Amino acid sequence: MTEDVSERYADLDKWSAGDAVTAMYEGQLAALASIQPALGAIAAAAEAAADTLGDTGRLVYVGSGTSGRLAVQDGAELAPTFNWPQERVVFCMAGGMSALTRSVEGAEDSADDAMTVIDRHNVGKKDVVIAVAASGRTPFTLGALREARRRGALTIGIGMNAATPILKEADHAILAVTGSELVAGSTRMKAGTAQKVILNMISTAIMARLGRVYGGYMVDMVVSNQKLAARAVKIVGDIAGCSADTARAALAASDNNIKEAVLISLGHNHASSSAMLAERGGNLRLVLQDLAATDT
Repeated sequence: MTEDVSERYADLDKWSAGDAVTAMYEGQLAALASIQPALGAIAAAAEAAADTLGDTGRLVYVGSGTSGRLAVQDGAELAPTFNWPQERVVFCMAGGMSALTRSVEGAEDSADDAMTVIDRHNVGKKDVVIAVAASGRTPFTLGALREARRRGALTIGIGMNAATPILKEADHAILAVTGSELVAGSTRMKAGTAQKVILNMISTAIMARLGRVYGGYMVDMVVSNQKLAARAVKIVGDIAGCSADTARAALAASDNNIKEAVLISLGHNHASSSAMLAERGGNLRLVLQDLAATDT
């Protein structure tokens, strides 16, 4: 369906810019609505992914063209947002990383290249592969998914066309039927929007399940500039119920580790804060629950 020519847009080139932009806006809304039936599948995939990843597993993003670029963008944002280790993200992009900024002709047609990348990174049972293809049948993406699944990895397939291989062969299939595009086959439009939202949901849900979110706060955020330093002070102050000065001092004592800074603000020292978090797998909520139970 993503390749179909829509009768509605048959005279698009004759329209005013205002009419065209209005149609594009309506298409974006339709793309978002197409995700609703897949919410259960997205949640199930995130739960399974969090269970599989544990303390050492990797997220492996696979795609080509627009789908691949969106997948890489999602994975690239995990380190600064959730302090997800760089070594626990693998990008399997058709044509290599240079294809992020320029088209590599024919790259999406090679399943063998994808299998080679999966093999080179030694993808296995502790890893989670997120494969994205609007068409649902891109050879490169399918080659990577099949090889990863053969090697025991958990596979998640995201597609925009029903009854396609990426959905049939993935452990967790996520379908958003975005339909025909404003410009036939230009999946950077509706399909791309749906893919970006789905990727956002999956990765954020995974990070939340792994304890890298607390009460809506990015408690594993990397403090890398003044804006984020101010945000970190607010996060620590809000969670610990302390003043900005106390939060700032705790962050300095913890080398900007927000979770440790919360515990330091509550009266614990750096060593004990670090130990408590390590014992609870870095999950701040579990540590705070333990402390509350001890107090009672």
